[in-house]
Amino acid sequence: MGRIFVFVNQKGGVGKTTSAINIGAYLAEAGQRVLLVDFDSQANLTSGVGADGSKPGIYELISGKNSATEVIQETSVRNLFVIPASIDLSGAAVELVEQEDRDYYLKRSLDSLRDQYDFILIDCPPSLGILTLNGLVAADGVLIPLQCEYFALEGLSLLLQTIKRIQKGLNPHLDIAGIFFTMYDQRTKLAQDVVRQVTAYFKDRVFKTIIPRNVRLSEAPSHGIPISQYDALCVGARSYKSLAEEVLNRGR
Repeated sequence: MGRIFVFVNQKGGVGKTTSAINIGAYLAEAGQRVLLVDFDSQANLTSGVGADGSKPGIYELISGKNSATEVIQETSVRNLFVIPASIDLSGAAVELVEQEDRDYYLKRSLDSLRDQYDFILIDCPPSLGILTLNGLVAADGVLIPLQCEYFALEGLSLLLQTIKRIQKGLNPHLDIAGIFFTMYDQRTKLAQDVVRQVTAYFKDRVFKTIIPRNVRLSEAPSHGIPISQYDALCVGARSYKSLAEEVLNRGR
């Protein structure tokens, strides 16, 4: 049975979507069957893997308008599939608030797909709103990308409080699968301090691989392909390959 991981950080621009795409791609290249789920109405993951956001996607799936087989698309990477998102998902957030079982819509949809995939990776919006809560309820583990700056530490504290609330009520089996650093600049003392403080507190929950700032990582999404197909030799690609290997080992 496959494992479901959700990428969460309420702060935007921390590399959350980039991480979901590239970790998913490297897991797929390692022989794992991987499903990416774009659960953000901005649909950056959808365009980042070259999927068609005009076709039925995650909104249609959770609302019961289409079945899973009708919304899953192939990508340019073998073994890597995606359920796209569109602006319609913003309407779903309003609908979910009005439902008593609002936190279970995504879970019900993805549980039926567990046996078909080794990994299901959910990319959530940069907030702790209803869509992100649905992602946390549906997942087995949380993957937290953390930018190496001061405000990231404040945001992490709030996120951990939210995770604890979910664990106490809606999803007692939810675990922090790992924290990893993104956009790291080894030249700055602040970046080094953030890594040191977080690692000292969370210890083995912090992945060893650190993702550096790399312009090639920023360019790849505009071509609709992961970094492994855009520039497999750049430092960003090598870093995400290493991080995916860590995720694979923890997911077994």
